[in-house]
Amino acid sequence: MEADWSRRAAREFPGSPGSSSELSQRWTAHRYSRPTRPPRSTHPGSLQGPAVTEKMVLKTEEEDVPSDLTAEERQELENIRRRKQELLADIQRLKDEIAEVANEIENLGSTEERKNMQRNKQVAMGRKKFNMDPKKGIQFLIENDLLKNTCEDIAQFLYKGEGLNKTAIGDYLGERDEFNIQVLHAFVELHEFTDLNLVQALRQFLWSFRLPGEAQKIDRMMEAFAQRYCQCNHGVFQSTDTCYVLSFAIIMLNTSLHNPNVKDKPTVERFIAMNRGINDGGDLPEELLRNLYESIKNEPFKIPEDDGNDLTHTFFNPDREGWLLKLGGRVKTWKRRWFILTDNCLYYFEYTTDKEPRGIIPLENLSIREVEDSKKPNCFELYIPDNKDQVIKACKTEADGRVVEGNHTVYRISAPTPEEKEDWIKCIKAAISRDPFYEMLAARKKKVSSTKRH
Repeated sequence: MEADWSRRAAREFPGSPGSSSELSQRWTAHRYSRPTRPPRSTHPGSLQGPAVTEKMVLKTEEEDVPSDLTAEERQELENIRRRKQELLADIQRLKDEIAEVANEIENLGSTEERKNMQRNKQVAMGRKKFNMDPKKGIQFLIENDLLKNTCEDIAQFLYKGEGLNKTAIGDYLGERDEFNIQVLHAFVELHEFTDLNLVQALRQFLWSFRLPGEAQKIDRMMEAFAQRYCQCNHGVFQSTDTCYVLSFAIIMLNTSLHNPNVKDKPTVERFIAMNRGINDGGDLPEELLRNLYESIKNEPFKIPEDDGNDLTHTFFNPDREGWLLKLGGRVKTWKRRWFILTDNCLYYFEYTTDKEPRGIIPLENLSIREVEDSKKPNCFELYIPDNKDQVIKACKTEADGRVVEGNHTVYRISAPTPEEKEDWIKCIKAAISRDPFYEMLAARKKKVSSTKRH
């Protein structure tokens, strides 16, 4: 532009000595002799923002326009300077927008992280509630949109079993409510038994939960297992009843072969003889039964460890608890123990803070009665009716940590007051039940054995 102005000056003022170089020198001198612009104030009360800055810059630059420029040149220079300020304002606006977007992205990430943390906390809370009370835990997860209220989604949740108590899973699946039964069948459908022999299938199935103690629950769960196994393996058995009976025979064989308290171990010949005629009146192949026997003999079923707090679940809401005196089995001394009545069992502890019981007395097939004792008041006894010399099936923990079988033919217990004695007797009577499991299994076995071969 300086060259243009020099040429223009030479044209318009041809007689001026050194007009071209003189104008150029004047303009150059003017450019480099402009006063330095004072720095922008950073005081909180000073003017801020692009608009104010633009006005200040334009005003300053207007003062810097050379006085010898034509009106056209002045207008051109003003346009250039205005465009420059517009570009600077656009650049600043883009910087502000980029900073705003970056801030939003950062906030979005932290918000999602907080949401995930909150969700994980609620899921963990739901699992704990499930381990304490399965139905309440499922309801909590559904109400907080952590689980869909469908039997398929609940079955998937139980099948994954992350952080869930295996005993609580078994209790929930064994319930007789129609919805629970649908969940049970959806849960069993998640197992793939194709081309597995019966022992292999049972290993997989029994690892996914712990069988409950109630016979009716076991019946429903093993019935569902038998149906699924026969569905996956057509033609192996004549009916689901055959699969059901043989499955129970395998479970009992596992107990007999690997329980140290069972002295009379069944042979393969006895196992074969026990299962004659169960295949709709016919016999199962002897080779099949031998293979199943050997599989159990060589490797017992593995009982899954609970991921949740099993003792917390067991003793969370007892039927009754309190201090009682218990008479020893071999050594007839009275010892003060903390008793908890729950799940058809009587547990006793040395201290209320103990994590594990000193002894467990299952109440199936027992009876209770009031008795008089010369040394202690308010006594009652647990005993086996019509068989006074038989040892009650129970267990206790020795001082060295070994769990051994109890040796009581009766358990004599003393309560602190007559009222407490009456309350304990009432609660224990309500908890005592006769286990219908063997009668139920015998009826099913009789059914399949009496069926004529087609």
